[in-house]
Amino acid sequence: MAEKLADIIKYEGDNTTGTEKETTFVWKSGIEDFNTGTQLIVHESQEAVFFMNGQALDLFGPGRYSLETQNLPHVSRFFNRPTGDVTPFHCEVYFINKTERMSIKWGTRSKAEYVEPTYGFPLQIGASGEMSLRAEDSRKLLVKLVGTEKSLTQQALVEKFRIFLDARAKTYLVQVIKAEKISIFEIDEHLTRVSEALHEKLRPDFADYGVSLERFFIGAFVKPEEDRAYQKFKELHFRQYADVTEAKLRQQVGVIEQQTQAQRMLLEAQALAQKRAAEGYTYRDERGFDVAERMASNEAVGQITNLGVGLGMVAGVGGTVGSAVGGILQNTLGGAFASTANAANTANTPGKGAEQAACPKCGVVLPANAKFCLECGEKVPSPERGEITCSACGKKTARGKFCMECGAVLDHSRKCPKCGADVPPGGKFCLECGNKLTEEAQS
Repeated sequence: MAEKLADIIKYEGDNTTGTEKETTFVWKSGIEDFNTGTQLIVHESQEAVFFMNGQALDLFGPGRYSLETQNLPHVSRFFNRPTGDVTPFHCEVYFINKTERMSIKWGTRSKAEYVEPTYGFPLQIGASGEMSLRAEDSRKLLVKLVGTEKSLTQQALVEKFRIFLDARAKTYLVQVIKAEKISIFEIDEHLTRVSEALHEKLRPDFADYGVSLERFFIGAFVKPEEDRAYQKFKELHFRQYADVTEAKLRQQVGVIEQQTQAQRMLLEAQALAQKRAAEGYTYRDERGFDVAERMASNEAVGQITNLGVGLGMVAGVGGTVGSAVGGILQNTLGGAFASTANAANTANTPGKGAEQAACPKCGVVLPANAKFCLECGEKVPSPERGEITCSACGKKTARGKFCMECGAVLDHSRKCPKCGADVPPGGKFCLECGNKLTEEAQS
């Protein structure tokens, strides 16, 4: 069999190896100690590292390359005889898969203990989720993690980072929660923010081994549901929001009920107004009917005064019925009330020529010396309180030093000893209180 002058080295696997179809990160070519001029083919999403004599000499990206070694065709067998046909010029090639590997599960093996920032009680918390990894620095990955192994699978890589990730993730998780002051009872709504914070903190740790942490997600937090202190504060936390929400709902319901009541009253008022308009009367007319009905049921309706007021209210109702009834009652009763008032005035008048006064409020004519109005009850000022009878001409004049009629000097020294009212000259009795005057008072 003829000796091969050169080999072709490439990797076209399905990125899996073994019976469990584990994703391959690093694969070592089975062709070693190849002759110079061997062809190296590197596909997209791959990198190849050429080792010679135990040193990583070159890094190759996608393409075809001719490798130069110290192994020469036909000649190297003579150099290998002293070493038992084993070449002393060792060379090998490693292929690194550069694709991003997603859906790699992770989780803390134990819970991290810390003091809850909102309520200040100690508790434990854990987390789990998924991440995606990609080989970033092929030379560093080979030197620090692979060494002389023939391959590095995804499972093997994750196992290498398991303890490392567990310790760092718990530490960073507690730091972020305390820095952001995130309540344990509201932490689920901060999943994205906490995931991004842990991603930024973990990236340098993975990069130190030539691996890029492309994505990092927290899927769930492991909370101490069995802890009594946690359950107690959880109930208090959600109760405060429930009470506030309940109070707001009651307030909103009260406002809605008030608005509904107001709208109902408005609709009823509009309907009643339309009813009055259709029947030909107004609200004022309706109130007049109500007053008349109450006056009719009054116990003192038999008295002439209450009867007059009640009938007068009915007479002033207005409308089609009120105008007719009011006209009849006014014509019928007007004369009777006028006669009664005139008779009362005549009976209270001392003589035909007695002076009469008018009420300053309603204008009704009053008997002489009346102090209150018989119609409206208004107090009537006495006309004689500011006047005096002149002793010279006998006529009444305003108080002063001289009579306005004859100019005679007025005398104000004569007063009733009982009530203090002025007494006209020659008077034997006081005009105010009727007291009989003595001779000394008369003079």
